[in-house]
Amino acid sequence: MKKKKKLIIGIVAALIAVVALVMMCNRKKAEGKITFEQAPVERTTITTSVTATGKVEAVTTVDVGTQVSGIVQKLYVDYNSHVTKGQVIAELDRTTLESELASQQANLRSAQSDLDYQQKNYARYKELYQKQLVSASEYDVALQSYRKAQEQVNVAQQAVAKARTNLGYATIYSPIDGIVISKEVEVGQTVASSFSTPTLFTIAKDLRDMRVIADVDEADIGNVKEGQRVTFTVDAFPDDVFNGSVTQVRQNATSTNNVVTYQVVISAPNGDLKLMPGLTANVTIYTLERENVKSVPSKALRFTPEPAVIGKKYKIQDTNAPHKLWTLEGNTFVAHKVEVGISDGVHTEITGLDDGVKVVVDMASDEQASPFGEGAPSGNDDSSPFMPKGPGKKK
Repeated sequence: MKKKKKLIIGIVAALIAVVALVMMCNRKKAEGKITFEQAPVERTTITTSVTATGKVEAVTTVDVGTQVSGIVQKLYVDYNSHVTKGQVIAELDRTTLESELASQQANLRSAQSDLDYQQKNYARYKELYQKQLVSASEYDVALQSYRKAQEQVNVAQQAVAKARTNLGYATIYSPIDGIVISKEVEVGQTVASSFSTPTLFTIAKDLRDMRVIADVDEADIGNVKEGQRVTFTVDAFPDDVFNGSVTQVRQNATSTNNVVTYQVVISAPNGDLKLMPGLTANVTIYTLERENVKSVPSKALRFTPEPAVIGKKYKIQDTNAPHKLWTLEGNTFVAHKVEVGISDGVHTEITGLDDGVKVVVDMASDEQASPFGEGAPSGNDDSSPFMPKGPGKKK
């Protein structure tokens, strides 16, 4: 019994020794597999930007309408027609307007005849009154009739002028040089201007000079200023990047579904005429750009060596600072106090370290060897078992 008891104790002690040896080996193995990612302090360009969407439109567009009602008799332009200032682009039926002018001219002639009669009558009464052959009241009546006839002539003259002007409105002229981007009427259509001026055409002044009206969120509008550089793309040309600049930040807010946005006007030179009115633009406004600044990856500022993670192999030389970077000098992590500037999320401007100094960005461990050997299946294999295998692979 004593021999069996000693044998059991010996076996247990041997197992404990083997387990301790395995744990020590695994610990050393794990410590040896820790790697550190490092990056140098280098000069770069840091930008911050705001994204938004907007609509492409011409800088100057004019809605051409008519001030008189009538039937569209002739159209001289169509979509995409190039027009010049003063060019006739449409005509309304003139019959009713010509009749109105003729009627007003007849009224003017009648008023002029009455004025001639009242003028002569007043002259007679004036002479008789001076000779005291008529009463003062009779003289006043003649004078009043003469003055009233003068006013009637003035009213008739204004009516004729208005009728003549309305007749002139029957011919529609282009107010600017440009291109027709919208046509709202056809020949034979009746347009009525009783309450508002109907739009016949929309003319863009110059499609080589375009702009984008972008809706910027209220959280970003505080960083947007005039003169900032802008790039944008449109779905019609997904591989092209167009350039512009902020020309105006409008103060009027728009609220849609409780989302408040502000309109930002962006210049969009269009020398090759690719941009068309109405296209949706995906806009990037560069609110801050700094060139040739000393920077490090932003995640380097978040790295801190933990003794429990790095093990006893490495030493730590820390410093008391709100912002610090770590360098690995031999087997010692050394902290360096730095000042932080602007950041784009990926890189951050710093001062306090020289160019080229390598700082620790992150740490990682190598993958542990599979207990099943090299040929063991990997849990990261996302390929389908039903897909055909490549050459040299077993099915």
